[in-house]
Amino acid sequence: MASSLPNSRRARLAAALAAGLLGVAAAAQTPRENQAIVLNAVPLIIDYRTKTASFRDVVITQGDTRIEAALAEVKGGLDFENGEWTVSGNVRIKAEGGSLNSDKAVVSFSNNLISRAVVTGAPAQFEQLRQDGTTARGRASTIAYEPGTGTVSLRDDAWLSDGCNEIKGQQLVYNIKQQRVQGQQQQSQSGTGRITITIPAKGESGDPCAKPGTEAKP
Repeated sequence: MASSLPNSRRARLAAALAAGLLGVAAAAQTPRENQAIVLNAVPLIIDYRTKTASFRDVVITQGDTRIEAALAEVKGGLDFENGEWTVSGNVRIKAEGGSLNSDKAVVSFSNNLISRAVVTGAPAQFEQLRQDGTTARGRASTIAYEPGTGTVSLRDDAWLSDGCNEIKGQQLVYNIKQQRVQGQQQQSQSGTGRITITIPAKGESGDPCAKPGTEAKP
């Protein structure tokens, strides 16, 4: 009759199996830096000497991030290593369950990553369907999106709503990963950093944020 494996060998085999399973789980979650950037557009001008280009009907994707615009002007080359794309005309940026809409955006790439997008409009707008079923919305003259931290910074006549309460200020910061408003680490250059929060009056149900038709019946 075959003898059983020594305890030490069984332990090594168990550890190897656990490491293999962890490796499979880690491989299933593709880091953002390993996701390809895909450009779909109509080329107008591509100048490899000056590392500039122009496109129309632009769609850029990386993972779940998607950028669409009517036009794009490129500086720094097409390899996305360290470039700057100025997109304009019905600009739409979707990422992490949120969306940005604006007239114009400057999108920066660093080390083959979308590192920052600054959108401007009259106004630029932000929207995200939250886990609780409400929709967060915001607008400002300028909105900066940072994929690394998952934040959108609204500047100049900033307005933000969680579907019920409203917040106004010269600068507001919203974290789309954590789905909450963040505090500002420093005062806005154009003001004192103060904000105004408006909470609506209570309805018949006693809930100021109750949706129409959901008020409690007597």
